[in-house]
Formats: sequence, C-alpha cells, structure tokens
Amino acid sequence: MLDLRKLPLEAQLTALLDGEVSPEQRHELEQRLASDENARRLHEKLRHGADFGRRRLDDVLKEPVPLSLVRSIKSTQPPKTPIAQRATRPQVKLAPSGPQALAAALILFVVGCGIGYFVGNSPDADEIATTTATTAPANTSDWLGDVTAYQRLLMRQPRHLVEVPASQAEEISSWLTTAIGVPFRVPDLSAESWTFQGARVILGDSRPVGQLVYSNNDGDIISICFRKDAQPPETDDFKETIKDEIGLVTWHNAGTSYVLAGPSSEATLGQLAMEIATAI
Repeated sequence: MLDLRKLPLEAQLTALLDGEVSPEQRHELEQRLASDENARRLHEKLRHGADFGRRRLDDVLKEPVPLSLVRSIKSTQPPKTPIAQRATRPQVKLAPSGPQALAAALILFVVGCGIGYFVGNSPDADEIATTTATTAPANTSDWLGDVTAYQRLLMRQPRHLVEVPASQAEEISSWLTTAIGVPFRVPDLSAESWTFQGARVILGDSRPVGQLVYSNNDGDIISICFRKDAQPPETDDFKETIKDEIGLVTWHNAGTSYVLAGPSSEATLGQLAMEIATAI
C-alpha cells in the first residue's frame, strides 16, 4: 500500500473517496477531517466533483444507439481465415521497474485529484445544470422513453394488447381523434403480414398519445404512436434509433409527431414507417 502521508492532501482525499486506502489510513484521514475545517472543505469539493462527473457519464451512457449501427454490427461476417492460422507477431513484454511504477502511481494520483478539484471548485456547476434544465424547451426524447416502455410492456403481455379491439373501428376513430386531437386513418399493413389488433391511449411525457397495435404470425408486435407536436420540429425527416431491444422510427407531419416502435431485429422498420406515413 502506498504511503499516503508522502502525497499532497488532495491526493490523500482522492484516494479516500476512491476506496484506495487501508483501514489505518482511512482512520487517520477521518480524524483529520473531524478536526481540520480546510480539509473538510477540500474533501467536499472533491466529492462534489466526482459526483458531477459520474452524473455526466450516466447521461452519456443513456443516449440511444443508432439503429443502423446495431444492424451493421449484426450483419458483419466473421473472418474466413481462422484466427489460429493467422501469422502472429512476437510479443514484447513491457514491464515497468519498481521506481517507474511508483512514479506512475504518483502522477495518476496528482492528475486525478486535480481533475476532481477543478470540477468541484467550479463556482456554479449545479446552478448551471439546474438553470439549463428549467429554461430549456421540453425534451422530445422524454415521450420516446415512455413509448419505449409501453412497447416493451406489450411485448411481454401479448394476450392483452389493446383497450379497444380492431373490430370496433368506428369507436377507435372517434375515441382517439377526441382524446389526441389528431385526425388519422388506420393503415392497412396486411400486405406486409401485419394484422391490426386494436388501439390504446397511453401517456407520453404526461400528454395523451394514440397507439395502434399490430402483430404478425411470428408473434412480433409493432405499434404506431402519435400525438400533437408541442412545438414545430426542426426537421420532418425519418430518424431511426434503438433503445435496448426496441427499434424506433420517428417523423413529423402537419403538426403531429409519429413513432413506429417494434423489435430492433426487424430490418424493415424504416421502410414500413415511410409506408405508414403516406397511409395514416
């Protein structure tokens, strides 16, 4: 275990936050924090910086993966030549000496505590994040998260797909038009082997969303979701994304937002969405 007493206080506190201290070192640092106000203030800034970075990393990891990237990965062919038959390069072992390893550890401690200190010492980091959240326009991806959740629920309970069955077409038309405020037609997708099962009204970002549900002979389920636009979109182009096992195709037309949701393995979602856009 590295002797922390030879390191700056910032490095010692960073190691404490990362859990890289022995029980004795932890006890010493906790005693110092209890008696040293400056040490407590620095420890709080470092902790704040670590939490801030962790939240930003979580936000990045939640971004949806482009559907085209996932499909290209799935369609990549394995190499024809076995890996064992390929020419191998001589391996060079690069093992640092004891002094080099100690120097590298010291550098990493200093860099880590420096990043945490400057991020934590940023005067209004939380205020900036809060102000951005309160003044920015409503995030249209919020309702896509709700649509994805409802689609996942449908896939897990195929015996209870709809509120109003397809046999009550007139009620579906009047009900959804009144609830959503958007005129529509139920697209006929039988030529593509999708059978209309009926409709639901769900909530997307706390607003009503119409959902038309279809299934095929393989047990797959897709749904067309639509609602009034909260604000004019930047583009009406079709956009494909994927969230876990759910593929999404979004577009806008005449003040209405549309989403086609289905299995991410369904390669025809984009083509099907364009057909639906002309029929709905």
